[in-house]
Amino acid sequence: MSLLQVVNLHKHNLVFFMSTPLLASLLSDLADDLRDPNILWQVGTVLFCFSLAWLVSRFLRKLFFTVGPLSSSINLGVGSFSHVLTPTLSLLFLLFAKFILGKWQHTHLLSLLFPFIGSVALIRFGFYIVRHTFARGGQIGSVLAVIEKMFAGLVLMGLVLHFTGLWQDLFSSLDETIIPFGRNKISLLSILQALVSVIVTLIVAMWSSAALEARLMLLPTMHSSLKVVFSRLGRAILILTAILASLAMVGIDLTVLSVFGGALGVGLGFGLQKITSSYISGFIILLDGSMSIGDMIAVDKFNGEITDIKTRYTVLKGLDGGESIIPNEMLVSSPVQNYSLTDRSIVMTTDLTVAYKTDLDMLLPLLVAAASSVARVSSQNGPSAYLMKFGADGLELRLGFWIADPENGRSNVLSEVNRALWKVLQTHHIELPFPQRVITVNDATGKVFESL
Repeated sequence: MSLLQVVNLHKHNLVFFMSTPLLASLLSDLADDLRDPNILWQVGTVLFCFSLAWLVSRFLRKLFFTVGPLSSSINLGVGSFSHVLTPTLSLLFLLFAKFILGKWQHTHLLSLLFPFIGSVALIRFGFYIVRHTFARGGQIGSVLAVIEKMFAGLVLMGLVLHFTGLWQDLFSSLDETIIPFGRNKISLLSILQALVSVIVTLIVAMWSSAALEARLMLLPTMHSSLKVVFSRLGRAILILTAILASLAMVGIDLTVLSVFGGALGVGLGFGLQKITSSYISGFIILLDGSMSIGDMIAVDKFNGEITDIKTRYTVLKGLDGGESIIPNEMLVSSPVQNYSLTDRSIVMTTDLTVAYKTDLDMLLPLLVAAASSVARVSSQNGPSAYLMKFGADGLELRLGFWIADPENGRSNVLSEVNRALWKVLQTHHIELPFPQRVITVNDATGKVFESL
């Protein structure tokens, strides 16, 4: 064979090697390793790394379970994050093992497994972020399921492009595709990078705010209103930071936002003053402690229990089960009756009229005892019965009693007290007089006179 033929053969082999996909190259190298008995070191290393990752993730899961409820606020795992932790630890252990084992022999098997394990870890971590951000209740809807499938498909597509060697070609094609944008031109790759950076930063910010809220809600010493305040402020700051960071990564000059900020200030001063007032009032309510979640209040024609306090409005659940959306501005500028500000107990009364011949010394203690027999009537502040007035039809009495749980309804306990009083009246044959009318007919004039 001539020297020219040898050079041409080497050139042909070099071109063939450069055009061979990465997967074929790795499989070829792995096939060569299979003829070497030292391949058992690679197989044993892989099995050891997988087993060690499984044991470590299981240990960490048990550790967070035994620490107590505060550990769950870190959102690391207890449950769902262990699915992310296992492949991630496997990847880290394999990287360390490749560094150590590569000093003595080939590690083509480990190199082949890296992309597969990394894509599994990335998919599971994406699912974890999405579910802990948008489905904290544990149930995912059809939209989130489609998003998860699309994300998994994109990761698998990237894996295929990586092994086929088309990843760099795809990047070059996207970078060469120019789209006119006004007077400027921008590549399709820059647009996709901008979209990905904005989406990723926003999702990370929302996930961080959800983790912060979960951590705050588990603090036993902090007031519920302060928990809501800090969680809302944290969410707003994180989202704003994410938006500014994503815009900076895209390459947008943040100084152009000064014009937008000035226009927004003018709009808030005129057209959005009501909404702005409600937002500011929401922070005032949460900070001054005048109202908090679970309080029983009455404002204007609305009354009920506060179930949630947002930055713009407050949700008020009435005793009939209906929920009212009250702007926070109304709660600040209007008089509010808070039944639970310092004490949740409220007083209730019921009136009755008995005949003049009734023995009050005997009846009043019986009415008090009857009211005390009702379970929801407070025993700390016992019921009291009073003679209020000498009425036209009889003696007007009033029974007052306290209840400590007005959120459970007032009409039902009033009905129970009245029924207990009615049993006492029936048992002791107490007469309840009613208005009587006397009609007199004048035969001479034919006129009718009425008198009570």
